[in-house]
Amino acid sequence: MPPNPGAWLTTTANRKAIDRIRRETRREDKHKEAQLLYDDDPPEPAGVIGDERLRLIFTCCHPALAMETRVALTLRMVAGLTVPEIARAFLVRESTMGRRITRAKDKIKAARIPYRVPPAEDLPNRVSGVLAVLFLVFNEGYLASGPDSDPVRHDLTAEAIRLTRLIRDLMPEDGEVAGLLALMLLIEARRTARVSGGGELVPLDEQDRGAWDAALIAEGHRLVRERLAAGQAPGRYQILAAINAVHTSARDVRDTDWSQVVALYDQLVRLDPSPIVALNRAIAVAELDGPEAALAAVDRLEGKLAGYHAYHATRADLLRRLGRSHTSRAAYDRAIELAGNTAEVAYLTRRRDQLGR
Repeated sequence: MPPNPGAWLTTTANRKAIDRIRRETRREDKHKEAQLLYDDDPPEPAGVIGDERLRLIFTCCHPALAMETRVALTLRMVAGLTVPEIARAFLVRESTMGRRITRAKDKIKAARIPYRVPPAEDLPNRVSGVLAVLFLVFNEGYLASGPDSDPVRHDLTAEAIRLTRLIRDLMPEDGEVAGLLALMLLIEARRTARVSGGGELVPLDEQDRGAWDAALIAEGHRLVRERLAAGQAPGRYQILAAINAVHTSARDVRDTDWSQVVALYDQLVRLDPSPIVALNRAIAVAELDGPEAALAAVDRLEGKLAGYHAYHATRADLLRRLGRSHTSRAAYDRAIELAGNTAEVAYLTRRRDQLGR
């Protein structure tokens, strides 16, 4: 991150303005490209969806496409994310994601899937794909994956929250919409505390909790309580929101109810038995049962997460806590090699360099 004082201030502001214009230009180009994929009939009235970008997202999330394909295509066409950014989000090779998106475009053209805004009664059939898109857009802003962008991209997190609020207005009874909004708000509340003045990532246990946005936390907690009171079985986003509510309720990391966090992850694993969820659960287990128990769980994920920087970063930290400096250093080296975010690289480098020789 460039220094701020003096002449750097104007230079940085100008560069950010140019970058923002370029990003918006690319997004507008993607809007046009997406529309060209569909039929040439005049667009139908907006119907219940009044926002142009949200209409296009709902349209791209057509049920004729596989869920992963819907999400990837929409991230490319509407959100303006690059193929490398999308590939990192899905933990696949860039070439694999490129082929996946190309096949989706070909299927749309061959099947003449119409460019239509879905009627109100069809929104529930498409909303899961839309929420997945918005969550991935938010995640790219929360921790940008590319080395050439700001570590945190508020433009993406703010847009994802804005669009999720619109869906909440359209579907106020949908628990997963409320859950995703709560999750985003509780994460966004910590944004200003997540990167230091020197451009280094600040982990949760080191953040200044007084710098968190109390209003966003209060709104997120209210949504979580609302969903609990509904008495319905929670979905993935509602459980993730509940986990973040536990974190944002604690005065400090020692005050965190880790048994509740692990119990919530156990519930999430039953819905989403993915290696990423298992990795996050292991991080919580380290606080509840110690690093040795967590390391055993993490090591079982190597075959699925060997190319994921957070796997190696988590393993490095657990090894450090166990006093195994040599193997911890090697894990940090691999995490640094795979990480794309500059703030994360700076943090991992410092932690590695603090290890005893």
